[in-house]
Amino acid sequence: MVSTFQNYTRYLVIVLFALFLAACETVPKDSATSTASTSSSSTAAVEIVDGVYVGSDTVEMLAVDVPDRIFFAYDSYSLTKAAQNTLEKQAKWLKANGSVTIAIEGHADERGTREYNLALGDRRANAAKDYLMTQGISSSRVTTISFGKERPVNSGSNKKAWAQNRRSVTVRTN
Repeated sequence: MVSTFQNYTRYLVIVLFALFLAACETVPKDSATSTASTSSSSTAAVEIVDGVYVGSDTVEMLAVDVPDRIFFAYDSYSLTKAAQNTLEKQAKWLKANGSVTIAIEGHADERGTREYNLALGDRRANAAKDYLMTQGISSSRVTTISFGKERPVNSGSNKKAWAQNRRSVTVRTN
């Protein structure tokens, strides 16, 4: 009878220890829900909301106060409100600079096949172009190109890097 009691006690201790360890689990910093951390290359806050990068450490400027890129959710080419706001700033600047032509580069993260990501990058670039056209920018001033996953801005293989790489970038061509 004593040995059976000792066996039950051992199992009980093991189960309690496993439950204790499970209760100590932490959430990774780069989770797909709203997350804030500090970038190693700058002091800008990095935030990923609903899988879309909304930080500022990879954004450059097309012109003063006109961001050059927008970001997309995983496997999506739908424009977020933040993306629309950025494209509206680009359209305003393009209207004020009527001789400028641009190219919109579509990019994807490393997941998916090369062919799939090239097609997704194309849809992202064209979504940005279409939105600029609704803002009064002539299609003759805008070209698109897809790089798929071939030109990542962040070479990491984590949620933060993927969110930064799902983007379109507007560059001057003249």
